[in-house]
Amino acid sequence: MGRRRNTGRAVTGILLLDKPLGLTSNDALQRVKRLFGAAKAGHTGSLDPLATGLLPCCFGDATKFSAYLLDADKRYRVRVRLGITTTTADAEGEILTQQPVEGVDEARVRQALAGFLGTIMQCPPMHSAVKHQGQRLYELARKGVEVERTPREIQIFALDLLAMMLPEIELDVHCSKGTYVRTLAEEIGAAIGCGAHVSGLRRSAVGPYNETLTSFVALETLENLARDGDQAGLDALLLPLDSALGHCPRVRLSADAAFYLKQGQAVLVPQAPTEGLVRLYGPSDDFVGVGCILEDGRVQPKRLI
Repeated sequence: MGRRRNTGRAVTGILLLDKPLGLTSNDALQRVKRLFGAAKAGHTGSLDPLATGLLPCCFGDATKFSAYLLDADKRYRVRVRLGITTTTADAEGEILTQQPVEGVDEARVRQALAGFLGTIMQCPPMHSAVKHQGQRLYELARKGVEVERTPREIQIFALDLLAMMLPEIELDVHCSKGTYVRTLAEEIGAAIGCGAHVSGLRRSAVGPYNETLTSFVALETLENLARDGDQAGLDALLLPLDSALGHCPRVRLSADAAFYLKQGQAVLVPQAPTEGLVRLYGPSDDFVGVGCILEDGRVQPKRLI
């Protein structure tokens, strides 16, 4: 039996979707894909149904570069309910423990937060998409099964107290990929001494995309444009795929260099950076892809359109 061919438009670009409350990331992606009539689409890092905020959706050739957003730093605004722990470390779980929070003050909270800055080890929660022997941990958790998980190294770059309105506190979290904010909130609650869970979560930044700099697009906006048949209006909301690589230096290639690089060969580019990843552009300033600098200074193609 032959492979199913993708049907739909050859749309290319990145949509900064403001994922609404209650939808899984995949449900949100499938709705967006249908609204655009796109042949190929993928998202870059799941958000829990109870979370809102930035879910970058990549269309067409942009899916080739989605890994760079998956690996990027993230930023969250999180409401943490002190005094109550739950089975899922969020508001959807059953209550496990309850403790008073009357004695908790700002100094105690700030002292606890300081202990989580920098490189820490974190164990993935049972209610997560991590796989154990081919099964998602959340699938095992629903059956009442708990398995041993290997702690992972993550980084907390910033952990700021935005507001304190007991029994809740609000935090701004800037973290590396692979960070489970629910687990972080649970551990902060333990450090304060009263337990805690996440009562509200919003992702405000992924890599170069930040809510303070760029407007995220509501699902309702897309639905209204699609209902009006405004395909041009939908496409105008897409960012160019090289916008995901804004942290990488830009390198412009000559026609010869672009030709050989597209054949998979490393090329020497005058005045190129001496290390790391670079964005590659052809002589007409068209985006070609991503390369990396070899030890001898040549540019090696890594991911091309």
